[in-house]
Amino acid sequence: MKLAIGLLLCATLATAPGARATETVNDITQLNPIVVDQVAHPTRLEQIVQLVAGHPGPIAIGGGRYSMGGQTATEQALQIDMRSFNQVLAFSPERKEITLQPGITWRAVQEFIDPHGLSVSIMQSYANFTVGGALSVNAHGRYVGYGPLVSSVKSIKLVLADGQVVEASPQHNAELFYGAIGGYGGLGVIVEATLALSDNVRLLRSVEEMPVERYRDYFNSQIKDHPGVILHNAVLYPDQYQTLRAVSYSQTELPVTLQERLTPLDRNYWKEQKAMKVVSQWPMGKTIRQDLIDPLVLKKPQVLWRNREASLDVRELEPESRSKRTYVLQEYFVPPQQLESFVKEMGSTLRAHKVNVINLSIRHAKADPGTLLAWAKTEVFALVLYYQQSTAPAERQEVRTWTRALVDSAIHHGGSYYLPYQIHATPQQFRAAYPRAGEFFALKARVDPQNKFRNKLWDAYGPAAPGG
Repeated sequence: MKLAIGLLLCATLATAPGARATETVNDITQLNPIVVDQVAHPTRLEQIVQLVAGHPGPIAIGGGRYSMGGQTATEQALQIDMRSFNQVLAFSPERKEITLQPGITWRAVQEFIDPHGLSVSIMQSYANFTVGGALSVNAHGRYVGYGPLVSSVKSIKLVLADGQVVEASPQHNAELFYGAIGGYGGLGVIVEATLALSDNVRLLRSVEEMPVERYRDYFNSQIKDHPGVILHNAVLYPDQYQTLRAVSYSQTELPVTLQERLTPLDRNYWKEQKAMKVVSQWPMGKTIRQDLIDPLVLKKPQVLWRNREASLDVRELEPESRSKRTYVLQEYFVPPQQLESFVKEMGSTLRAHKVNVINLSIRHAKADPGTLLAWAKTEVFALVLYYQQSTAPAERQEVRTWTRALVDSAIHHGGSYYLPYQIHATPQQFRAAYPRAGEFFALKARVDPQNKFRNKLWDAYGPAAPGG
């Protein structure tokens, strides 16, 4: 029997283009090298079905590898790298709807739909990520009046642990739909998604500086219920976290000042990268950014296409090297009425631990419509923390300490933290921030009874984990 399974697995891997043995996979931070037994690069649905049905486990699912804590791999796993499974399957400009294979990047989607005057409804701020990865983390962006990505998803298809292909939507197999989106590959492989699209319109940028205490009233009166405001975020300046710049993009009929319909792929980012180096390494870097760099960059009125702003490239954030120092993200969510109190505690923690904060952005999200691992259990403000850390072991332990303090603060304020980043929270913190995790693991036990679908996230917090 074991010989038959082994022969089946060998034959299955041979059908997957580019399958390689014993490979080290990592993420964008370069902090999490993981040795897996095999990496497969399927291009057809039947290959994915064979891989899943024929492999006894563990199986991990990878996309663009922008998650930052091992969410796409675990030791001795078969990793299914989805990036070659990247075709548009159906498109209806009239219905503003597109059906995709999940390995496609948001940038490729934008290139496909832009000639039809359409835009993605909800996505991250950067277009390098795969659609499947964004679905697995239930991403969000700067889109006003929206919440998590799940709100724009009409249906998905999943390959379950036994190789069965099932369709799920809010109306059909709803438990699978709301479990798999934001489920970090724990229930199966998302192999298809149908998304609702929006119009590609011209946007006028506006900027306003204010103290953080005034921001919530400003957002409620000027941004939240204004249908013309499409994108919005606020930059909260370290190390005092008392002043912010609110940046909005509103629909306009004015002519564009940036002619490109999408961000040029050959754009050089030396200015942005130099500015990041100033902010992160110069003695007065943060003051220079607040008083000189941002006022200069944001001074000119700007009108551009929605797709131009939505097609930003993460290369503008990339440091020269990640060997000694690396850039990392975290994100916290709190109900709107808790914003000022949480920011005060967050600032105290970051200063106490001398965290080298490069950027702290505030976004808004409506409540999640029902995913089992919802990070927005209510309407929330999201605080996106981008910081620099040393790769030395002592510094990594220090990050663990202050991260847990911030997680405690978010939970105390009725909020949560985001799971795509370094896995520092305790199992108890995870359960407190994600109270429906028990329902998720019960569903996983039914559809994946052998616990095939694994990664470092579920190794840390699943039922088999210490404290799980």
